Amino acid sequence: MAVHLRWLSAGPCWRAVRGACGELHACGELRAWSPRCAAGRLCRTPGTACREQSRGLGYGPRVGGGSRLRTRLAAGLAGLVGLAAAAFGHVERAEMVRKSSGAQSASPGRPEEEEDDELARRCRCFMAPPVTDLRELRRRPDDMKSKMELLILETQAQVCQALAQVDGGARFSVDRWERKEGGGGISCVLQDGHVFEKAGVSISVVHGNLSEEAAKQMRSRGKLLKAKDGKLPFSAMGVSSVIHPKNPHTPTIHFNYRYFEVEEADGNTLWWFGGGCDLTPTYLNQEDAVHFHRTLKEACDQHGPDLYPKFKKWCDDYFFIAHRGERRGIGGIFFDDLDSPSKEEVFRFVQSCTQAIIPSYVPLVKKHCNDAFTPQEKLWQQLRRGRYVEFNLLYDRGTKFGLFTPGSRIESILMSLPLTARWEYMHSPSENSKEAEILEVLRHPRDWVP
Repeated sequence: MAVHLRWLSAGPCWRAVRGACGELHACGELRAWSPRCAAGRLCRTPGTACREQSRGLGYGPRVGGGSRLRTRLAAGLAGLVGLAAAAFGHVERAEMVRKSSGAQSASPGRPEEEEDDELARRCRCFMAPPVTDLRELRRRPDDMKSKMELLILETQAQVCQALAQVDGGARFSVDRWERKEGGGGISCVLQDGHVFEKAGVSISVVHGNLSEEAAKQMRSRGKLLKAKDGKLPFSAMGVSSVIHPKNPHTPTIHFNYRYFEVEEADGNTLWWFGGGCDLTPTYLNQEDAVHFHRTLKEACDQHGPDLYPKFKKWCDDYFFIAHRGERRGIGGIFFDDLDSPSKEEVFRFVQSCTQAIIPSYVPLVKKHCNDAFTPQEKLWQQLRRGRYVEFNLLYDRGTKFGLFTPGSRIESILMSLPLTARWEYMHSPSENSKEAEILEVLRHPRDWVP
């Protein structure tokens, strides 16, 4: 069952009131699935819950070889908000079925006050109920799987709220789905808004046994993954978003943050984080590029001076369209298999990165969403979107595994694609044009901040 939420105010939460045709319309404040919210309750901005000190952050060694990044943390930001990608939900051979987006009912025999505790109040500000039952989340509050699920749910709501506020009058379709093999997800998609042609923010929280394709891919990255009776139990969760604005002077953004656990035959649990954030402008704006990269760098620098340059280069290398000889955009940060020095310290690093997403991007949208543009500039945007599609379908690891795995949820996999794009045979921009300027940057990445 798909439900819709319409933005009516800039309140801190979503409040849903069921209307005709199975829709949920926002009334006053913004809340996702609860008929009420605790008095005075505000959804926290990412990272405002608390502060914790951390010791150091490194890039852990891969089994069978690989490098280790050793850095020290200056100060970690905490609070269970952030972002992580839903990419792994389509690696499994999974058949997806939708389920109702209604709120979870109170558990029989449990005290009413427990059903109205801090966790319950916090969850009312999400776009939909958590994938994991609240009773399970209460039983293991310090488990990283619980922390990460709440982190991605809270961030999904924050990002959707920020996008809807900028768009004005936008409507998010909130699609909550189940995976028979274990877990599920929530896909929030806005289409044909005033500012955004398409904006999607999707989470998944899945578990089960790794498919052979997924295990093969992970082993190719140096993980031994010792199976028992051919099975490798796993848990994975994350949030992924791609935002395609209408105005060609407003850049596209993509972010993706995720957490994995795999249990080996000897009972050892492997874990790692991955993710990143990158910007894809149609036209180069030097100030925008510097603002975006500086915001991400400041987030990384809280955890070590080596992180931003390492992950910036990794981003430039990963988002490379080999058959075109150009990058998808002007980069950002990207990392994978981050598993040292500890879960908590890497988690705090991921939080800092995710907290940078809204301040790195929303000011650019506000700056350019009303810019005048010509038909030629709109045409160039459509051609650049064609390149975006080429990368996602031909090179992106999560998309490729999803498309070639039977039983995957195709709608969630292809959420990242724009509504419109264009391909022209042998198109080449004029020399010294604005179009040629961005191509030069895509072919030769720059260092935007020191």
